[in-house]
Amino acid sequence: MLSEQSAATVRATLPVVGAAIGEITERFYDRLFTARPELLKDLFNRGNQAAGTQRRALAGSIAAFATHLVERPDERPDVLLNRIAHKHASLGVAPGQYETVRHHLFAAIAEVLGDAVTPEVAAAWDDVYWLMANALIAIEARLYAAQGVTAGDGGWREWEVVERVEETADIATFRLRPLDGVPAPDCRAGQYVSVQVQLDDGARQIRQYSLSGGVGPAGRGHGVRQISVKRVRGAAGVHAAPEGEVSNHLHARVRQGDVLRLSPPYGDLVLDAADGDVPLLLASAGIGVTPMVAMLEQLAATGHRAPVTVVHADRSPAAHALRAEHAAYTAKLPGAGTHFFYEQPDAGHPAALTGRVDLAALPAIPAGTRAYLCGPLPFMRAVRSQLIGRGVAAADIHYEVFGPDLWLAQE
Repeated sequence: MLSEQSAATVRATLPVVGAAIGEITERFYDRLFTARPELLKDLFNRGNQAAGTQRRALAGSIAAFATHLVERPDERPDVLLNRIAHKHASLGVAPGQYETVRHHLFAAIAEVLGDAVTPEVAAAWDDVYWLMANALIAIEARLYAAQGVTAGDGGWREWEVVERVEETADIATFRLRPLDGVPAPDCRAGQYVSVQVQLDDGARQIRQYSLSGGVGPAGRGHGVRQISVKRVRGAAGVHAAPEGEVSNHLHARVRQGDVLRLSPPYGDLVLDAADGDVPLLLASAGIGVTPMVAMLEQLAATGHRAPVTVVHADRSPAAHALRAEHAAYTAKLPGAGTHFFYEQPDAGHPAALTGRVDLAALPAIPAGTRAYLCGPLPFMRAVRSQLIGRGVAAADIHYEVFGPDLWLAQE
């Protein structure tokens, strides 16, 4: 926890730092990539940097962590820290890189705030930084140890594509098995793996993809796992965004017999051991279906008996990836039901399930339900609000964001 002196200084300067944190993080990344261009080439997501989403996510996490320290000094924001640590571990982040980050971050703070950064202010925010960094280093060390890899090594392995399935016009599933035949480590439904590919300019870019299958007993040892990848198309205009470098590479270049480089599985949106005795609600939209299908696969394999409510939103049935698996796994669970909402449904689709998700169209949600959400941020915010309105405890609603976590940045 912060010392009393540091806490007082951080509390007094938090409004100023918070107001400038966006500019600070922009200067930070400019300095970092100028000094260490290989980090942008081979570690950081160039698309997120170009779109500015990574800067916003970093700004939100720093502000949230500092606010938590001064408002609840006896608690540690483990949900925030765990999410970041899992992403770092999937990238193979090493402890020594935290000093590199600190150097450029504090130089950026000094550039933006100038004379306001007195030695006392610098010391207090240095305290904040190392509290967060050391907590992440410790969590990441445990994650690496659990996978049997060395911190910073990443535990990358080569996997062969044994089958490619075109799920929709923009989503392809890649079924994979270890190229060396050595049994793969266990994974949990809801986790993701990092995929590293070499692009035409020589960059080795990394992206995370949820496991959409192969998480149960059939996926262990020499069995097949799968990821389902959505092609990220660029957008022009006010909301300009670059095309997905890695997703487009996978769609255009990777076929059966090719080899991909994968990290061990990470991710904190996983079914809890106690979930076998409680009602569940799994809500997804678009490509957010992938971890939910894996969860349903696991629930069916383990004989889950409590009620399960399955909700999914998509443009149309044709755009709904893994739709057959989504329905089939749910059908194996006693008392489970699917509720698929489509903006452009086929003829005969229920009117109540047309358009955006409206939980009023569902039967009563059982008391004690634990909910898992994955999809675009506006979708998850809307569903979370509806769930709380239906009596689901906020602490029992868990979510996964694909890409930088902007939930805190938009609070």
